[in-house]
Amino acid sequence: MPSQRPLPILLLVAALAAAAPALHAGPVAEQATASRQQPGIQHYAVGALQVAALSDGSVPQDLHALLLGTTPAQTDALLHQAFRRNPVEASINAYLVTIGERHVLIETGAGTLFGPGNGGKLVQRLAALGIAPEAITDVLITHIHADHSGGLSQDGKPVFPNAVVHVGQAEVDYFLAPDHQQGVKGYDAAYFQQGTASLGPYVARGQVRGFQGQTEILPGITAIPAPGHTPGHSFYRLQSQDESLTFIGDLLHVQSVQMPRPDITIVYDVDPAAARATRERFLSQFAQERTAIAGAHLAFPGIGHVRAQGKGFGFVPVDHRDRAGE
Repeated sequence: MPSQRPLPILLLVAALAAAAPALHAGPVAEQATASRQQPGIQHYAVGALQVAALSDGSVPQDLHALLLGTTPAQTDALLHQAFRRNPVEASINAYLVTIGERHVLIETGAGTLFGPGNGGKLVQRLAALGIAPEAITDVLITHIHADHSGGLSQDGKPVFPNAVVHVGQAEVDYFLAPDHQQGVKGYDAAYFQQGTASLGPYVARGQVRGFQGQTEILPGITAIPAPGHTPGHSFYRLQSQDESLTFIGDLLHVQSVQMPRPDITIVYDVDPAAARATRERFLSQFAQERTAIAGAHLAFPGIGHVRAQGKGFGFVPVDHRDRAGE
């Protein structure tokens, strides 16, 4: 692999586009409400709460250029086993949870940062549900990367003007620090400049709430630190009745490669060794506890369970339920 870290995802996406020829959740968590299913939207129940998986779109990823700790041949062999090939198409998933009067959005997608045709569909997905951006009361960001926080702002203005943004304080300290805006130790300046542009309007309005450690940030939602990919990368665990769903952000990027080989890292990781250790620990925990997860880059809708498989892990999507009258 190259000795220098490649540029951020939006530049890789643009290059690929130009070159292209063209939960433990139980059974209740797997029930979809068929009458509300629409393209790019899937509904699931977690206890007494409703979760809507929302597709912000997808982007191509050249794994030969991005993955570390493997070779192109090894990567291709894993992709072949999963009936895929390089470059892969990566989902960009966000999730909406309604808790009483609160409309809670987990991740905001890429907004316009990846250019036309690559992400940026979140607001129209919300509109299809009858949810205006102004109705969002809380936004939970697992970490400050363009495909998670890029949809927060556009043209210097907040897309969700009434929302409080919750994010790990370590993320704010790292990505928004003035002396980091030209890059840090080979980690490209664009990561910091995009993060500052996305969160800056909310900081100016006093609408960013940083947290430290494991914290219940909203009723039924607990933030769980999972650093490595970024310094303040965090999960969010939704709990209702005896069911749960854990939103894992970028615990992994390529399910068909990094579940069977959790030791494989990616150039987007700030600390690859810590990211690998975090992935191995939590995948093992999820498999043992039979905990339902929702992944930002698992194939849409990205909800399912982890199981032990050989020396690694596998992913089992939840059942899609589509019955008349439901």
